[in-house]
Amino acid sequence: MASKREERERRRRERLAAEQAAAGSERRRMFLGYAVAGLIVAAIVVGIVIAVTGGGDGDSADGSGEYPELAYVQPELGVVPDGIELDGREGIPPPEPQNAVLEESAAAAGCDLRLDLKDEGSAHFTDEDTLVDYETSPPTSGDHYGDPAEVLSGALADGAYLETPPITRAVHSLEHGRVEIQYSPDLPEREQLEIKGVFEESPEGVLLFPNPDMTYDVAITAWRDLAGCEAYEGAATLDLLRAFRDTFRGDGPEDIPLSVAP
Repeated sequence: MASKREERERRRRERLAAEQAAAGSERRRMFLGYAVAGLIVAAIVVGIVIAVTGGGDGDSADGSGEYPELAYVQPELGVVPDGIELDGREGIPPPEPQNAVLEESAAAAGCDLRLDLKDEGSAHFTDEDTLVDYETSPPTSGDHYGDPAEVLSGALADGAYLETPPITRAVHSLEHGRVEIQYSPDLPEREQLEIKGVFEESPEGVLLFPNPDMTYDVAITAWRDLAGCEAYEGAATLDLLRAFRDTFRGDGPEDIPLSVAP
């Protein structure tokens, strides 16, 4: 019988093959896009008229502006990359924690706890297409994207992402003392929302996003620290995420605020 890691690697290869097949149909979709371009322009004009005559400031009901309702994000402390959608889904409130001790919660959830890992470097590069061969997956340190023309040199904004953001930006956020909760997109949606519930109860200095390239079902990282779970075990896994978050949040080589004043 194939191991869980082998099965996850098989699913990852199948996903990559599907993405390549989808790319082949992109040209056909482009021509279809030309056909409906006129309709899109008309819709934009109608939207402008509504915005002007409505007298509002363009913000959503919860004050989040261009970001989806219920999606916590702090663009003052980082960047939301173009084309990366924020996760506006409402998380499921987690149960009361049963184990707040990091090592004990990792053992109870059956997760790997890897602390004080090798420092792989922290140099900045400005070509976002640069590939870095990190020694852990997900990474916990290493050279990363940094552009001084962007907010805080291009690190990711704290928040929940529905899509995988650029990993080299995520590593930069770890350098700023962030913790990052990552989950397999193969997890059932209810389990994803249970994890998001942990994010929502204390989102400052935390990022949440799917990661299809790691072998874990769930992982959480900080600068040079990692906890990885091959299987999601409900409340036990949620306890680990909280314990890790509370242990390492704000513990990065660069002292960046965890929140901004309202």
